[in-house]
Amino acid sequence: MSRRLSLRALALPAALAIAVVLSGCGSGRPSASTASGPAAAGDGAKEVTVFAAASLTGTFTELGKAFEAAHPGTSVRFNFGSSATLAQQIVQGAPADVFAAASPATMKTVTDASLAGAPATFVRNKLQIAVPADNPAEVDEFQDLADARVKVALCAQQVPCGAAAVKTLNAAGLKVTPVTLEQDVKATLTKVELGEVDAALVYRTDVIAAAGKVKGIAFPEADQAINDYPIATLTEAPAGDLARRFVDLVLSRQGKDVLTKAGFETP
Repeated sequence: MSRRLSLRALALPAALAIAVVLSGCGSGRPSASTASGPAAAGDGAKEVTVFAAASLTGTFTELGKAFEAAHPGTSVRFNFGSSATLAQQIVQGAPADVFAAASPATMKTVTDASLAGAPATFVRNKLQIAVPADNPAEVDEFQDLADARVKVALCAQQVPCGAAAVKTLNAAGLKVTPVTLEQDVKATLTKVELGEVDAALVYRTDVIAAAGKVKGIAFPEADQAINDYPIATLTEAPAGDLARRFVDLVLSRQGKDVLTKAGFETP
């Protein structure tokens, strides 16, 4: 009797161990066309981390929800900010799977470090003048920004919206002295929304997203500095399969519909 009990006692942990091993290996690696649920990522990952330019906040958040709905059990985690800052974070080792930048120059920081695959340009964007809804300084055109009485906010030159602003101002031969230089386009727009400045140069898409809070003024000189937006999967992506699927979504017809609805232009 005692011998049977001891054999059963030994058999139980062994059976449990086998069950654990089988449960960890049973899901396999489904193909991309049939994958669903937590097994949707061939590498077993359930979360994809996307570093994206601040101007993509609204559209990528929407696409992230669509991606999660199409891949139950997975989640998309975003890090939105200045493309220049995000590129530096990636180079310094921040874990990420996808990088979507607001300019080829900031993407180049990552590709030059051999940290991303070949990028694809997925949209274009250009500047508009954003003014408070009541436009107290009566800004009507690009040249009004040179008026010393008009308080202007710009993005810092090292970030894409700032580089585009400088290029546009130089092409027009216009000298503007900003009262503040912000680290990304959302922070620049916020200055207008709060009434702290009379005008700012931001992307057209950000003006559309802030409908009712600000007024947008298009100006022909903006065509001198249209920004291409590249996207790429990172070479050391922890969730490589999910990363490729997310990029596919951005490049798909569904992705383009969401982006163009928000005011982005197709390349």
